[in-house]
Amino acid sequence: MHYSSLVDVYEALEATSKRLEKTHVLAEFLKQVPEPELERVILLLQGRPFPPWDRRTLGFSSKLAVKAVAVASGESEKKVTESWKHEGDLGKVAVTLVGKKKQATLVSQDLTVKEVFDTLQKLPAMEGLGSTDRKVKTIAALLGHATGNAALYLLRTVLETLRVGVAEGTLRDAITWAYLQPQINYNMEKNDIEFHEDSDREAYNKLTQAVQKAYDRCNDFSHVAATAKQGGTAALSKISLELGTPIRVMLSQREPTVEAGMQRVGTPAALEFKYDGFRMQVHKDKDTVTIYTRRLENVTTQFPDVVDAVKAHVNAKTALLDCEAVGYDKKTGKYTPFQHISQRIRRKYDIDKLKEQLPIELNVFDILYLDGKELLDLSFHERRKLLEKTVKNVPKAIVYSSYIATDSIPDGERFNAKSLGAGNEGIMCKALDGVYKPGSRVATWVKVKPVLDTMDLVVVAAEWGEGKRSGWLTSFTVACKGDEGDYVTIGKVGTGLKELEQDEGVTFNQVTELLKPHIVQEKGRDVVVKPDLVFELAFEEIQQSPSYESGYALRFPRVLRVRDDRDPEEITTLEEVRVAFEHQRGR
Repeated sequence: MHYSSLVDVYEALEATSKRLEKTHVLAEFLKQVPEPELERVILLLQGRPFPPWDRRTLGFSSKLAVKAVAVASGESEKKVTESWKHEGDLGKVAVTLVGKKKQATLVSQDLTVKEVFDTLQKLPAMEGLGSTDRKVKTIAALLGHATGNAALYLLRTVLETLRVGVAEGTLRDAITWAYLQPQINYNMEKNDIEFHEDSDREAYNKLTQAVQKAYDRCNDFSHVAATAKQGGTAALSKISLELGTPIRVMLSQREPTVEAGMQRVGTPAALEFKYDGFRMQVHKDKDTVTIYTRRLENVTTQFPDVVDAVKAHVNAKTALLDCEAVGYDKKTGKYTPFQHISQRIRRKYDIDKLKEQLPIELNVFDILYLDGKELLDLSFHERRKLLEKTVKNVPKAIVYSSYIATDSIPDGERFNAKSLGAGNEGIMCKALDGVYKPGSRVATWVKVKPVLDTMDLVVVAAEWGEGKRSGWLTSFTVACKGDEGDYVTIGKVGTGLKELEQDEGVTFNQVTELLKPHIVQEKGRDVVVKPDLVFELAFEEIQQSPSYESGYALRFPRVLRVRDDRDPEEITTLEEVRVAFEHQRGR
């Protein structure tokens, strides 16, 4: 299959902002994709050659991309950089400069999907002496064979910034339309799907749920698509959790009071301490324990104490646990704030020393798999009973989360006060009959927090500083998660960061170094960055504003910290912003 066919789809997807039209474009294309190419195509449509659970990165910065364009085009790096700053989009520069090169050997063959996919998959393994040059030459070779706008999308894929609007729900529905034959008609004029009967709507919902359920378990749409094409819903139903393959964690909504939280999930409700730690997903397969963060990064090596605790005190041959790792002070025994232990996530050296300095207690609050049986569809109440039978409470090592089930609002408020007094963030309210939905932010889990006083937002753009801040990125455009799974801007922030390394807190230089590898566009002082770095921001209030894509702006925002543990997919949502704005108006 020619890569140009995929490029045509990228262009069609970019040409519309309508979700259903994107779904239609994808579905019609998927119907034509040969089976051997399907998994490659699905992954490339999502902008990377690995499924979400595989956290390998291509490791190709914009600096290397400039070198690759220079090699492929025969121009100097200086010329490429100047063109980039003028044009603002390195991909468009590549199309222009590579297109000018007249060597027949470089334009005589069309790229194939397999060639692009296989080449990209090899990049992470290129390490050691001379690996940078090999990477540059490898991508330059692909660019040299690119025709039309292929170079544009190649570079966006290499830089992991494709973003053509293929959100999770869009791809799920496209797979349903393409392979499960729902009784629907897409009306392009009205941009709507039409059902012949109400029963068709019910049947359609069951089909999309079958695709979603399969994806929730394997975290890989390429596998889901191939399975749906080969065996329909019967085959999809056989996809299950696999130990060692991380799934997306379930997320919570927010309510301002205990009463509102309990009413949202229904009473009697399950109430748990909400710890100020970082999420851990722990897989136990006999004597092998693997630990993942909420970003699905494997951090087993960094937490030998957790591995030992799970081996010693989890009474199961196989288990998958959802947990919160919380730091504590050895002298007082009290829990410490997240930032005290966050450095353990990134540290790869002096692990034994660090675990003594920054000890943690693993608080287990859910169990998703136990001795060969998947538990996602069991009620929370049933899962909790299994959890308490499986985990042995050993304080300051591993415990199951503090918990009560009650229909009493006063009891709930007392439990919340107890949690806050212990140094926690408050409580979680959970529906006793709720199932576990990976990656979903549903009303069966509610975090009680009086106001949206902070937000977790992803950096999407920045500006180079001037004067004494020259050489640093100093003004950062931040975004929340939009209704369609995209990122929508909500403001700029430059306060809260420090200038000097000896100052307590995050510095401009540290943030600049974190963002440099993610710069994908540069024009003058303005840069666009791949959404990766998450800030926790405080602010005075939320205002309506036409200046930003969200329709809102933050008044007097300031950076509190970098959220190393937070995936961009888990940041504050636009719906949460709307709710907070209305709550603010009603005060």
